[in-house]
Amino acid sequence: MTLRSETPPPPANLPVDPPPDSDAPTTAQLKGDIDSGRTADKTPHMDVGAAPLGTCEEAGGTPPTSQEVRLARRNERAPSEKAAKGYVHQRQPWVLPAYAGFIVLAAVALGVGLWLTH
Repeated sequence: MTLRSETPPPPANLPVDPPPDSDAPTTAQLKGDIDSGRTADKTPHMDVGAAPLGTCEEAGGTPPTSQEVRLARRNERAPSEKAAKGYVHQRQPWVLPAYAGFIVLAAVALGVGLWLTH
C-alpha cells in the first residue's frame, strides 16, 4: 500500500476522541484535548511522542496538580467559532496570494531597476 505524503503512518493516522471532563484532570486528558483537535492548533490525529506530556515535571519532582491541569485545559481550548470553522493554525486564504504578489512585485521592481541602470 502506498501512502500519500500527507497521510501519516499508523498510529498517527487514527482520529482521537476528546477526553471527558473530570474533577481531577490529568496530563493525559490535556494531551487528548490537543490530539482530538479541541485546541484548534493541530489536525485532530494522534501525535506519537517519545515521552508523555508532564513527564519532565514528574521527573523533576514537581508533577502538575489537578488544578494546574484544569487551568491548562481551560486555557488551551479554542473558542467554539474557530473550532467550528476548522481554523487549524488560524490560516487565512489571502496570505498565500499576497505573498506571491509581493514576490512578483519585488522581481518586477528589481528587473526594472536593473534595466534602468543598464
